[in-house]
Amino acid sequence: MGKRAIKFSILIAILTFVSLGFTSKKEANVLKNNIENHKMSSELFTVNPIDDSYFQEAPIPFTGQRYLGFKEAVAFKESQGNYFVVNTLGYLGKYQFGKGTLEMIGIYNPQAFLKNPKLQEKAFEANASRNKWILRKDIKRSVGKRINGVVVTESGILAAAHLAGPGSVKKYLRSAGKQGFADAYGSTVKYYMKRFAGYDVSSIKANKKAKARV
Repeated sequence: MGKRAIKFSILIAILTFVSLGFTSKKEANVLKNNIENHKMSSELFTVNPIDDSYFQEAPIPFTGQRYLGFKEAVAFKESQGNYFVVNTLGYLGKYQFGKGTLEMIGIYNPQAFLKNPKLQEKAFEANASRNKWILRKDIKRSVGKRINGVVVTESGILAAAHLAGPGSVKKYLRSAGKQGFADAYGSTVKYYMKRFAGYDVSSIKANKKAKARV
């Protein structure tokens, strides 16, 4: 694709980006960079982690309250939506997957995974489906309750499971928030429960054996 065509694609994407509710120049630049990376580069690069307090203040792009909005909000928190990012702890891609989680959903080649945006989207869906199955009883029991000042929602539970794993979320819910979790950069189950509350994730189907396939 020629440079003129790429620039035109970027312009169209940014106009769409604004129409969906993305208002900051910084967010527009993130999208622009993502498009350029998709079309022009297959090289991988590593970014240094940013202190979690930065992300707590950064606005999340709004793409609706359903599944698309949910996954893009999680992606923006994890990597600012960049498919080709690897952090210093080795977490990969747009949704920052660990190698162990990838293996559970059938992905055994991290480098190929990092170069394949379509597979990354399938991985997020498969992981969410698997987590929903593991946490199905906790979702039924806990949604609507208030724990540590945060109303529990299904989307909050699934986002927290993406961060901490379903086992840690079970402990948090069943202990009424007394058994917490924080990752290496300070993100907590409580924070994810709050930040990603209220999305309609009913389209995510619980599946114990979910695998990522393209």
